[in-house]
Amino acid sequence: MLARKFDVIPAIDVLEGRVVRLSQGRREAVTLEAGDPVALAERYAAEGARWLHVVDLDGAFAGAPTVDLLRRIASVSPLPVQIGGGYRTLDSIDAALAAGASRVMIGTAALDPAFLDEAVGRFGEALAVAVDVRDGQIATEGWTRTSNVSASELAARCKAHGISRLLVTSTARDGSLAGPDLSLLAEVVAVGLPTMAAGGIASLDDLTAVREIGCEAAIAGSALLAGRFGLPEALTLARN
Repeated sequence: MLARKFDVIPAIDVLEGRVVRLSQGRREAVTLEAGDPVALAERYAAEGARWLHVVDLDGAFAGAPTVDLLRRIASVSPLPVQIGGGYRTLDSIDAALAAGASRVMIGTAALDPAFLDEAVGRFGEALAVAVDVRDGQIATEGWTRTSNVSASELAARCKAHGISRLLVTSTARDGSLAGPDLSLLAEVVAVGLPTMAAGGIASLDDLTAVREIGCEAAIAGSALLAGRFGLPEALTLARN
């Protein structure tokens, strides 16, 4: 199935104040560094991005994000920002939205049905769930632990609780430039929620593949920083 609309969203993952890419989300495995996150946000805006995907890696590992990074990016970029990384409380989500985020991604907290109900009621479409998958199960707490919940099970729960969209990442592919996990993406897309694809995207062909599965967007991180393709050509492919 071909998605009616498709976008490529550049990723800005930030650890200790600098843009990085991690292999499989491991803090000690930095594969790329790209300097100042604010400068990179300005560059992506100038190249035609419609959204920014920002991950506060310090917040993800600590389970307690701060809004300083978000404020800095929102103050210079005209683009809407979706942010993730350690958002596990209603107050932290509220703080991110107040600081300039247009969408907040939750991961670990989404495993709590009561929290999902309350968060959806309060934040509506400004909330998305990160379906982070390792060995077929949902990874939690900055990908340091694995639950006993499968990707399709969490996706179905999210749909039942009124979540408006999902971000699906194969942790084994993240930062690898090894190609996306198309079978995982197809499994989640089949649940029927708008789905963004992340993890392993390395080429324009990969973008086409996730689009054809039915994803509404692809998150591009390492591929852009490594020069596998440029954002303008990716956006041209996405918008044709």
